[in-house]
Amino acid sequence: MAFQRASGILLHPTCLPSRFGIGDLGRSAYDFINFLEQSGQKLWQILPLGPTGLEHSPYIMNFSTFAGNPLMIDLDQLVEAGLLNAEDLTSLPESADPAYAKVDFAQVIPHKFKYLQQAFDRFQPDATYEQFCQEQSWWLEDYVLFISLFEANGNLPWNQWDPALAKREPAALKQAAEQLGDRIRFHQFLQFTFFQQWAKLRRYANDKGIQIVGDISIYVCHNSSDVWSAPDMFKLDPETYDPAFMAGVPPDYFSATGQLWGNPVYDWDKLEQTDFAWWVNRFKATLLYVDIVRVDHFRGFEAYWQVPGGETTAMNGEWIKGPDAKFFEVLKQKLGSLPVMAEDLGIITPEVELLRDRFNFPGMRILQFAFGGGAANPYLPHHYISNCVVYPGTHDNDTAIGWWNTANDAEKQHVAEYLGYSSSNQIQNINWEFIQMALASVADLAILPLQDVLGLDGRARMNDPRYNDGQWRWRFTQSELLTPELSDRLMRLTQLYSR
Repeated sequence: MAFQRASGILLHPTCLPSRFGIGDLGRSAYDFINFLEQSGQKLWQILPLGPTGLEHSPYIMNFSTFAGNPLMIDLDQLVEAGLLNAEDLTSLPESADPAYAKVDFAQVIPHKFKYLQQAFDRFQPDATYEQFCQEQSWWLEDYVLFISLFEANGNLPWNQWDPALAKREPAALKQAAEQLGDRIRFHQFLQFTFFQQWAKLRRYANDKGIQIVGDISIYVCHNSSDVWSAPDMFKLDPETYDPAFMAGVPPDYFSATGQLWGNPVYDWDKLEQTDFAWWVNRFKATLLYVDIVRVDHFRGFEAYWQVPGGETTAMNGEWIKGPDAKFFEVLKQKLGSLPVMAEDLGIITPEVELLRDRFNFPGMRILQFAFGGGAANPYLPHHYISNCVVYPGTHDNDTAIGWWNTANDAEKQHVAEYLGYSSSNQIQNINWEFIQMALASVADLAILPLQDVLGLDGRARMNDPRYNDGQWRWRFTQSELLTPELSDRLMRLTQLYSR
């Protein structure tokens, strides 16, 4: 699908200001959309919206690929609905530096769930709620039972539950559903509330001429309702239900030992026998809530890196052929021409490029990758085609300033000469140099991390793929950081380069 020339900002909702310790779908999200409009931006890119588990990665630790994250629910809207009392809500303490705050999940989760429980206790189901539960029952019923069982079993992975529950024996599931009925209804309420608030926010954005760019992570978490409810879709050990093979990538730019994600890989042969029904439903569900879909790890559809279960690094894996064009032909047949961006980073072969180009999906160009070689580096803007998306950096990269502070002298000099300076010492604001370079390029789409717009250093990095702990926590705490001066500067550049 062809895209019109445009630009936007990358920011996950959890990064927004909120007095409850984590960004949500409330006032600051609407303020951010207003900032986008005032800055001439047409896109808001987010990360996956699902409920996160251990270490809170929205890519590899989701309890469901279809559910929404209850921590993003705006409590103030529950006050407006009469489900909470404003005077009962207490705020969490904030960082002394509003640009470099972190989500303290250990504090946020119990604090917020206390109020969500109170709201549920007052909630009276209505026709809209009943309609949601009925229309979404195809994934919702499995998810709410899964998450209720997960809690009841002391947060143990599903394959360590009672074997009858792990194997989904009908009598055991029926008994569990009866015993956990109130908890199941609580989680149904959370999903209903999340998607009501998200739909309202998306309508507001669309009315302002702003499209939401969502994200589909290719893999799902082993400890999820997705794997528990359909284990035959994945390569699991038939005795233990542990992943027989795990997903990851071989040694790359980010890690000398590769990235071992730990997710189970798909049994694509079995998925093909169903005409890829689960994946078709996944795209269909995602497009109910976003306007454009970024497909993470696109190269995994052509061939994926498979690591035997029990390995501690991704080094001892092998490339396995994926579903390739067969899958996307089915998607096109069932859903039409899709508004898809392909995350085609990493080890990209001619076969991956052929697959991407066959369906006219725009690939990604990262400016931070552009200056480590010579003039032939494909990430340098003079090599771009129009059908691509350019970023100064993604959620996995450092901020532009953080990258500059750790770049070697050769990289810095290359940047300087590329921009027309004689010395790297002449570069004062590398973040704005990268922003301008992205906006000026021929790429149809340019996406700017908010951290670069705000001029933040590496302390504002969202994720570092070299490490598992302590990621996905950055946020800013004052909407006032999105100043009119900042908006005007973005607007001028956006207009200058016809975006």
